[in-house]
Formats: sequence, structure tokens, C-alpha cells
Amino acid sequence: MDKRVEQDFIENRTFDEIQVGDSATIERRLTMDDIKLFAIMSGDVNPAHVDEDFAKSTRFQEIIAHGMWGGALISTVLGTELPGPGTIYLGQTLRFKAPVGLGDVLRVHVKVLEKDPGKNGIKFDCRCTNQDDRDVIVGVADVLAPTEKIRRPRTIMPRVRMAERARLHELLHAATHPEPVSMAVVHPVDTQSILGAYESARAGLIHPVLIGPEDRIRAAADEAEVDISDFELVPVRHSHAAAEEAVSLTRSGRIESIMKGSLHTDELLRAVLARESGLRTERRISHVMAFDVPTYPRPLFITDAAINIYPSLADKMDIVQNAIDLAHAVGNEDPKVAILSALETVNPKIQSTLEAAALCKMAERGQITGGTLDGPLAFDNAVSEAAAKTKNIVSPVAGKADILLAPDLEAANMLMKQLTYLADATGAGIVLGARVPIVLTSRADDAITRMASCALALLAADYQKKKGR
Repeated sequence: MDKRVEQDFIENRTFDEIQVGDSATIERRLTMDDIKLFAIMSGDVNPAHVDEDFAKSTRFQEIIAHGMWGGALISTVLGTELPGPGTIYLGQTLRFKAPVGLGDVLRVHVKVLEKDPGKNGIKFDCRCTNQDDRDVIVGVADVLAPTEKIRRPRTIMPRVRMAERARLHELLHAATHPEPVSMAVVHPVDTQSILGAYESARAGLIHPVLIGPEDRIRAAADEAEVDISDFELVPVRHSHAAAEEAVSLTRSGRIESIMKGSLHTDELLRAVLARESGLRTERRISHVMAFDVPTYPRPLFITDAAINIYPSLADKMDIVQNAIDLAHAVGNEDPKVAILSALETVNPKIQSTLEAAALCKMAERGQITGGTLDGPLAFDNAVSEAAAKTKNIVSPVAGKADILLAPDLEAANMLMKQLTYLADATGAGIVLGARVPIVLTSRADDAITRMASCALALLAADYQKKKGR
């Protein structure tokens, strides 16, 4: 029988078929996903297994597997190989002789020691060795072996995807090098705003300046159970005054970034964009979301889902440049920009395809710099090399996009929310194009999302400083 067909089935060996000395073996390399999945399943979050910093302080000086992970692999051999389906586990002794570290290859071997015909019992020697042939786990198992032959199609288990926000953690790591940015936190009168500022300050990302009604800010801090005594607090009466004070402090040079607290986005941006604010530049402001999509191999920037409703061609030129500059700030020197539309060919009846073609030509002529543009591209061709290949699209961007420029706010907003709710994506947002970066938070944002947004602001501010902007 074809070996591939044989592997589609699982078959046991009955008590009568098994002889003393028979054996079975499997091998497994330990990965971090194995450790985390075992911790999730068991609830054992001992930091020796899941906290790299703590593990370095232990006698082993590295993360090690849970001991029972190896024990579970012994059960796998007995339940799937020898004797296989129908086996009933009666007992197991285990001695743990050495740790299993990340990357170690465990060879799990069971061997029949003796049989008990009266009870259909079998005693197995169990031994796990590593790639150096060193004993890691040894023990003895007692089982009841099946007496009837069983052959069943092998159950295909679902693939487990670990959604760990790795890209957001990468942003936080990248932001550990520049000095913390001074940030005005505007009207932080709810627990989410206070926690966002507090955690970001603890992470060394920002020096927060809390602006708003003092009694409400302190009440929010008490409710959040955090100490804000080390933070500068600028008391004002209401949210409108808080936005104006943040702009004033920024104009004077004391503040390098602004974060929205518990007030409407329009109220904050109205103060920022006022003619007398001093924060406007020749560049149009736009919003960029840095998304961590578990199924996508790189950070994905989406723009603009919050500010420019129906941007013109000139607006899109600035929106693209803002996103490219942010990509540079986080370390991507040549971001690939996919200009999205409903299809990948220019169609005079679809305005977004015409603007996509124009933007590409503008990049060729140096009106947009620092990235590689292509468009129009449908979403599938922008993020899937397989889809692009199927449609015979030859492009340095197709399937490898770092930045997605949507046709308008509606499209960007729907795309952003689809990724969030259907693809388990998490995003950190920032507004660019003003003299300082502006963090726009949502009430639904958790601590790491707010911290990642502050990390973006820090990196963007540091980038602007280095470029002399």
C-alpha cells in the first residue's frame, strides 16, 4: 500500500500480536509554541517555562519545557503506536533526569517488558532521550492492551495559530532605544486613558503630561489603582481647554507628541488644525494603523481610516508619504505600497484606479519618495503572492505589501474592522502630517495597543528630529 495512504489511518496492535521486546518510537522538536500551548491547556504558567527574563535567573538559565510535556509524548506513543487505539492507561512512573530546552529533539521510546495474559496487561519501559542521546525522562507504564483489531481514518486536527501580537511587541522593542518622548495626554479622565499613559511611562516610552480637570484625573487614577504622583498634571476646566493647552505646550516646544484621552477626536483635531495652533505643516494630516495580522508575515500599515473621508489625488500623495515616513521610522527603509481598488487594471469608470496609476507615476517622478508603489491592486493581489501569480501580475509589491492605501475612509475603515474581527488582528494608530505625532486611542484599546501607539509616536518623533523636521 502507498505509504501516504497508510499514514491516513491509525491502527493498533492487539495483545496477542505484541511480543516482549517490541518497541515504538516518535521524535519531536520542542518549540515555543509547544510550551505555550501546554501552558494554555494545563494552566501552568510557571515563569521558568514562559518568561525568558525569569528563566535566565534559574539554574538552567533558559526556558525549559514542562516536565509533563515529555510525559504527554509517552502517552502519545502508547495511544497511537503501541499498542495504539483501544489502550487503557493504568499507571505511569516518571523520573525527570534532565531539562528539555527550546530546539531540543526528544526521542520517545517505549519497549515491552512483560505481559500478563490473565488481564491483557502489558508493562512498558519508557525512555525519552535528547539529541545527545542523554536520558531526559525514564519510567514504567502499565496498560491494558486492546484485544480487538482497530483501524480508523486518522483524525485531522485543526491547525493552532498563536495570536501573540508579535508585531506590536516588535514595535515596543524598537522603541526601547530612543529617549522617551514628552507627551501631552489630553483629558485623561477615564481608567483606559490613565492606564495607557501609566503603562507607556513605565515602559520608558513617554514622559506624560496630564491635562484636564484635576479632580477627575485623580479619580480615574484611583479607580485604575495607579500612582500618578510622578506625572506632571496641568489642571484645566474641561476637554476643550485641555486640547487648547496641549496645543499651546506643543507650540512652545515643551511637548513632542499628543495623545487623545476621553474626548472626541474632532475636538482635539480642531485645536491642532486651527490656523493659530502653529502645528500645521504643508503636509495633509492622515491616520495610519500599524496592524499585527497573525496570518501575515510582516507589519501591515493601513491608511487612512479616520480623518480623510474622500481624499483627492493631492491628498493621497501626502497620505502615502506620511505612511512611508512612518515605515522608515520603524526601520523599513523601502516599504512596498499597494494602492487598493476593486481590480488591478486601470478603468476610466473607477476613479481609484486612475488615481492609483497617477500616484505610481508621481513616485517615478520623485513627487513621492522613499517607497516602492504599485497599483491599482485588488486586496488579494496586494497581500497574497499566490493570488498575484494566478492573475499573472508581475510586481515588486504584489503579495508583499507593507502599506495599503485605501480608496477612501469607508473602504479603509471596513478593511481595518474586518481584519480586527475576522482575522484576530490588532492595530496601533497614529496621526501624522502635523508638527508632532498624535496618538488617537479608542475606548476599546487595551494596554498593549495604547503602548504600541505610544511606541509609534516615539519612533515617529525621533525620526522627525533626526530629519530636522
